[in-house]
Amino acid sequence: MIDYPELAGQARELLAGESYPVANAANLSSLVFHALPEVNWAGFYFFDGTELVVGPFQGKPACVRIPLDRGVCGAAARTRVTQLVPDVHAVADHIACDPDSRSELVVPIVKNGQLLGVFDMDSPVTGRFSDDDRRGIEQIVDVFVASLADEAPLIPDA
Repeated sequence: MIDYPELAGQARELLAGESYPVANAANLSSLVFHALPEVNWAGFYFFDGTELVVGPFQGKPACVRIPLDRGVCGAAARTRVTQLVPDVHAVADHIACDPDSRSELVVPIVKNGQLLGVFDMDSPVTGRFSDDDRRGIEQIVDVFVASLADEAPLIPDA
């Protein structure tokens, strides 16, 4: 079992004093990817005002753009509710960037009521993610949001 409070503490230390969102997203993607077993993709999609655009991640190459009306990432962004999907093949509009992925956890990134993007995790194991994972990754996303300067957009000129 992952010690999420400890992982969140590591995330806070890693991001301490840095507000550049791309640097922080890159480091958090790596931290989570290497801390959690049975994860084949962990990373960010940033909202450009229209759709989600891939940001820093760890794993195989990813889909570059995701519309808000499609897939698990789109659902998380559109509803601003974390999506925990035990079997992605049961989701009619799932976007298969990596055909090896079987389960997914997507946490919306919201600051001051504004959608900034999502943090996405995939696993090649059906049912890999639990409510403990959901709560823990939501804490990690909170650390990321707290690191952001109010005036700095995630995607310049968005």
